[in-house]
Amino acid sequence: EKLRVWEPHNAYDFGQVVNALNANKDKAACADLLTITDPKTLPVLLSNKLEGEILLIFIQSLEHYIAGKDPGLAYQHLFYLSKAKRFKVVLALLSKNEKEEVQQLFDLLSESQSDQYSLEDLESLKKVYEL
Repeated sequence: EKLRVWEPHNAYDFGQVVNALNANKDKAACADLLTITDPKTLPVLLSNKLEGEILLIFIQSLEHYIAGKDPGLAYQHLFYLSKAKRFKVVLALLSKNEKEEVQQLFDLLSESQSDQYSLEDLESLKKVYEL
């Protein structure tokens, strides 16, 4: 059964919701959370709690549930995720397969059109993700 999510108002609440989603590997509910969360608030909401598993469930949720419907929102989340504390550390610890998942999301976004980003924006963000 999919978890019901609500809009968290602070880093503690956000962390609680994300941990529950991650424990259940609930990508659909994670997509709901990302849909109701303003991408600009991600670095603050994540605080210093970003981990590989969390980055991956975000990437998978964006890829499977959001990018097809709203590529602009997916791009915004990728952009602001890269501004979170510990992003570079987490990125460095991703396995080859995990990096390929990130690449798939970028491929999907490059095939989509959005007024939220250009292909140049996408290419420069790919460099931030070391792809």
